[in-house]
Amino acid sequence: MNPRLMRRPAVVVLPLSAALALTVVMGTAEAEPARHGSAARVVSTSTLPDIPLAAFSNRLLPGSVDDDRDVDLGGIGSDLYPAERRGEYWTVTDRGPNGQIAVGKDKRRTFPVPGFDPAIVKVRATGGRIQVLKSLPITTASGAPVTGLPNQPGRDEAPYNHDATTPLAYNANGLDTEGLVRDRDGSFWLVDEYGPSLVHVSATGRVLARHVPRGLALTGADYPVIESLPSIFLKRKINRGFEGLALLPDGDLVMALQSPLLNPDKAAGEDSRTTRLLRFSTRTNRVTAEYAYRFDPVGVVEPGQTKTSELKISSVVALGGDRLLVQERTDKASRVYEVRLRRGADILGSPWDTTASPTLEQLDDEASAAAPVLAKRLVVDLNTVAGVPGKIEGIAVEGSSTLVLLNDNDFGMTDGPEAFDANGRLVDSDVETTLVRVRLPQRLR
Repeated sequence: MNPRLMRRPAVVVLPLSAALALTVVMGTAEAEPARHGSAARVVSTSTLPDIPLAAFSNRLLPGSVDDDRDVDLGGIGSDLYPAERRGEYWTVTDRGPNGQIAVGKDKRRTFPVPGFDPAIVKVRATGGRIQVLKSLPITTASGAPVTGLPNQPGRDEAPYNHDATTPLAYNANGLDTEGLVRDRDGSFWLVDEYGPSLVHVSATGRVLARHVPRGLALTGADYPVIESLPSIFLKRKINRGFEGLALLPDGDLVMALQSPLLNPDKAAGEDSRTTRLLRFSTRTNRVTAEYAYRFDPVGVVEPGQTKTSELKISSVVALGGDRLLVQERTDKASRVYEVRLRRGADILGSPWDTTASPTLEQLDDEASAAAPVLAKRLVVDLNTVAGVPGKIEGIAVEGSSTLVLLNDNDFGMTDGPEAFDANGRLVDSDVETTLVRVRLPQRLR
């Protein structure tokens, strides 16, 4: 029997009948002790069952996806935020299945399921599986899907179909959703890589406002677009906009730029180890502080890696007061640090917010020591903890000494023309969406 036929839409545990729910249970045996002398260890593992993407999408927005090309729901690990009950979390999907295919000297960005709409997904990790409890499609002011398609020709990558032969239309509403938090009033805040932008979303999924850098000049969106962020962020690297988002105890947000700005140019950005955090007041809807964050050398984060441009921040988590966890990663490795957002480290409105030479991104180790770069300390090297999956993008803190980690499985897609067979059906990477809990030897809060 075709296994695809066995994956019925009923696995989507939205308002579907529980009697039809598919249960896929993976082992949750106690993990073996961590390697290299680290006392941190994985204490539970849960995986997401196969949920056909068309069934998931059309349950939320009927008729939005006519052909999912055998792609299952995935990519929900863009971030992770604790829900009301222990073991339940809010997550957010990436912009949808996407990849790259080289055509001549160009690398074309493919969107094999262009009708997919990013969604906020509430899940429960129990009995070795990730169960979908609730899903909210992200929509415009008029209720239309925002989609995950790029916004602006000349600034964003041009979108193409699954085999990179047919151009697709840009969409000013499109969001490349990443970090997520839930505010006290039930609304959500998200960050996006395209703008890069900070997006306020209602409790039902409608975009209330999108905050973008001054000078972006995004027109045609079906929701308010507010140019409230520093213009220097227009120099974000493509696909490396805002990625992490944290909600501080006082209600402020901290958003993390995934990779250094291309400031003043691409060469400087590719070689830089200094990225930026922004603090944003949800009461006044304005940026109140900016901080410089310095990555460790790439060979420290991922032993053997030599490309500095592989360094990224994917997750930031508020601990209390001015304390913040920051995740440094490559696609194969991940380390978690703690920083304090000291008032004296604020660079907002300073010469570091300009293209004046030398820019923040051009500083080497010695020079950066004289700049107000945030001090940090290592909390855990996840490379030394057996059972942690690759490409962790979502991190939450549970209790006083447990990290909850969620990976981004890229919807089972790989790059290149081999991602789909001759019939345009996905050749699945077999990378599962996996949530693990890691017990640390020390208290975090």
